[in-house]
Amino acid sequence: MIHVGIIGTGFMAATHLKAYLKSPGVHVSALCNPSGRNLDGDFSKVSGNLDTGAPLRLEPGSFRAYRSAVELFADAQIQAVDICTHTGTHESLSLAALAAGKHVLCEKPVTRTGASARAIAAAAAESNSIFMPAMCLRFWPEWSWLQAAIKTSVYGRVLSARFRRVAEPPAWGRANFFNGAESGGALFDLHIHDTDFVQFCFGRPRSVFSTGYTKFSGAIDHVVTQYFVQSGAMVHAEGGWAMSSGFGFGMSYTVNFERATADYDSTRGADSLRLCVEGLPATTLKLDSSDGYLGELKHFLQCIHNGTRPTVVTAEDGASAVEICEAEERSIRLGQLVTLD
Repeated sequence: MIHVGIIGTGFMAATHLKAYLKSPGVHVSALCNPSGRNLDGDFSKVSGNLDTGAPLRLEPGSFRAYRSAVELFADAQIQAVDICTHTGTHESLSLAALAAGKHVLCEKPVTRTGASARAIAAAAAESNSIFMPAMCLRFWPEWSWLQAAIKTSVYGRVLSARFRRVAEPPAWGRANFFNGAESGGALFDLHIHDTDFVQFCFGRPRSVFSTGYTKFSGAIDHVVTQYFVQSGAMVHAEGGWAMSSGFGFGMSYTVNFERATADYDSTRGADSLRLCVEGLPATTLKLDSSDGYLGELKHFLQCIHNGTRPTVVTAEDGASAVEICEAEERSIRLGQLVTLD
């Protein structure tokens, strides 16, 4: 049995908790939040931009409650910590957890800057513990299907790829999300999913050209980026949380291969993924119904069980995603193409 402590008790903590409860061989043995919020295990009033099922209440007495991360790290029973706090705390908590010998799953973005993300990656490389960024999109069935189709060239090479992730502003955690200097705005907290997925599919871009604007946070709340990738495919992504109230949330992609077009839209529900192959009728693909949160936690727990480093997403990947977002931010500010090292 792997004993996990979760730091932070907001929407992402509740989302991870529901995934842990579906995973064998793991027990959430501790919750930690300096404010004391939800330390009774009642997450029934917690909500976010994705419906994760019925309200959650942990069984009283099934976990320990801490207001201090230092005390949590000193708990010898806890083997792994899941960091679901705001971005500004990720570096200090990750480094302290690794120093305490804990395995670490850290929500995205790993940090606000590439330099601090690289510091975590370096500490993880020197540690005997496992560190994994929680980049759930790499594990989402419709998205992992796409990545495999791109890598195997089953439909030929990619000619163009368009990714979109847009929403109204988050209704939770606004004190942190709307502090753009710390959160990075939607560019770093929401759009980073697609930035990371672009590098997952096409490798780290050679350069980026971005346009964007701020609306709430003082940082970039809506961005459109053209990625210049090694294969020469035309790749761009749009992301933001600047839509008006009532818009909701949607994520989508359209990828045009030489011999097929794949089109995904989360707002279509069970018919979200359509595939049009040359010479065949268009079809709707029905994939595994599990979500990316369950997939990422399964990979993290398997790595702990097997004593192996993560392979689907690494600390280096998490740092690279932050660096690409920094390049996008710089491109918007300068109004020009920015080259990545």
